[in-house]
Amino acid sequence: MIETAAKRHPGVPPTCASGISPSGNVHLGNLRELMTPHLVADEVRRGGAECRHILSWDDYDRFRRVPPGLGLPESFAEFIGRPLTSVPDPAGDGCHENWAEHFKEPLRDALSRLGVRLTEISQTQMYTSGAYLDQILLAMRRRAEIGAILRRYQTKRTEVDDEERAPEYFPFRPYCATCGRDDAIVTAFDDATADVTYTCKCGATHGPVPIAAVAGKLVWKVDWPMRWAYERVTFEPAGVDHSSPGSSFTVGEHLVNEIFGGDMPLHFQYSFVGRSGQSKMSSSAGAAPTPSDALEIFEAPLLRWLYARRRPEQSITLAFGDEVGRVYDEWDALTRKVSAGTAEAASVAIYTRASSVAEGKLAQTAKPLPFRTLASVFDITAGDEAQELRILRDLTPSEPVASLDEVRPRLDCARNWVLEYVPSAERTHVRSAPDAAVLSSLRAEEREALKLLAERMAESWSLDGLTTLLYGIPKLVRGLPLDAPPTPELKTAQRTWFILLYRLLIGKETGPRLPTLLLALGQDRVRSLIAA
Repeated sequence: MIETAAKRHPGVPPTCASGISPSGNVHLGNLRELMTPHLVADEVRRGGAECRHILSWDDYDRFRRVPPGLGLPESFAEFIGRPLTSVPDPAGDGCHENWAEHFKEPLRDALSRLGVRLTEISQTQMYTSGAYLDQILLAMRRRAEIGAILRRYQTKRTEVDDEERAPEYFPFRPYCATCGRDDAIVTAFDDATADVTYTCKCGATHGPVPIAAVAGKLVWKVDWPMRWAYERVTFEPAGVDHSSPGSSFTVGEHLVNEIFGGDMPLHFQYSFVGRSGQSKMSSSAGAAPTPSDALEIFEAPLLRWLYARRRPEQSITLAFGDEVGRVYDEWDALTRKVSAGTAEAASVAIYTRASSVAEGKLAQTAKPLPFRTLASVFDITAGDEAQELRILRDLTPSEPVASLDEVRPRLDCARNWVLEYVPSAERTHVRSAPDAAVLSSLRAEEREALKLLAERMAESWSLDGLTTLLYGIPKLVRGLPLDAPPTPELKTAQRTWFILLYRLLIGKETGPRLPTLLLALGQDRVRSLIAA
């Protein structure tokens, strides 16, 4: 890429580009539009070369519809057709200048936490400042050629169709000076004077007036290749919907070369990002999770890894349910292999891209205890920090956790996951009194098992010790040693034994890992609940 940039634009560093429309929540599918060029730009920077990553905010796009799920009044529909930067902040509290800024801000914070360094470009600012005036004039004067290129690849309704009844095709859409909407259509343009005339569905007619004085923008399929040439873009990926034959990239290649005198960026397509049970994330779905949502439960390096470990053409499925613990386990296993020097070279490279950027390493949890353990500890203690610290110290006898800060931000991620994604019915509620009905119906073998637990619990009071004891009690009851090999009969007995303990301690047949649960409750409380 460096060689391509040097050949095309001598003396100009390579430029990777992303484009996002802040029409609603910027979701995790959009994040791939940012992470893909970021990883390329960051790799160039790691090699010691300069590389620019730009984010073009398409905030001069029209407001298409009122998104569901925001609880906005019907009156917001009056802004449909106006630029996103001319629509009020949906929060209604004046905390942001406009609709677009409301949705930009959370992404800025998330990108900072993810180590994504880029330069933002507002298309509202570029168009209204006159930065693109020369490009607009060029496109309008070569409108016939542009129209012919667009029609060549027209397989369904496109921008060209909107003006089929007009005597000419014009690649510029004004925002009406009367109503402020983009329901206006250019009816005439004077190549010599650059005066434009347009009519609007609101009934207004304007012109001839200098096009420099008219609010508006080039239509999308012309706007994009114009920006490739203007920004000297070296690399820009796109989703499969923009990369298929006859799509925006196909048309754009002709326009950037033949009209705007630029070069087609290096390009590959990336596949969609989905959520469990949802094939593709979409802002129009109304509830697509955002990068900020993900960073509430995934540490930043881990979230980067979920994108970096997949090839662009591979789809990504993100889960927010029980699979989160498994994802953390996979990340921790990779971390251990990298630290031990046993990971494959490809895995080390991916881990490096996830855990650091060219400027240095990203912050990680100092003592990364298993995510599921931290979630269980928070669930059992209901967030009592003194109890959390006590349990975590018991869980780490060789190197005791001295402060909860040592297990942050992972502890906070586990808390957020329990509070936001674990149904209330599945939360852990410790019994306040012994279950007399269960205790009175115990068989002799079960009474013996509970007696053994009460007697041996103190000497086994550690995560490993309790694990060995709990799995071993069904063996001891049968006169077998603790290290007796498992058999199908023993495995069945162990499952039955665990169900009994869960029923006595939390009134359910499943729950957090029993060793963690016992450490959380403490020996006295456990004895009080299992005393037959």
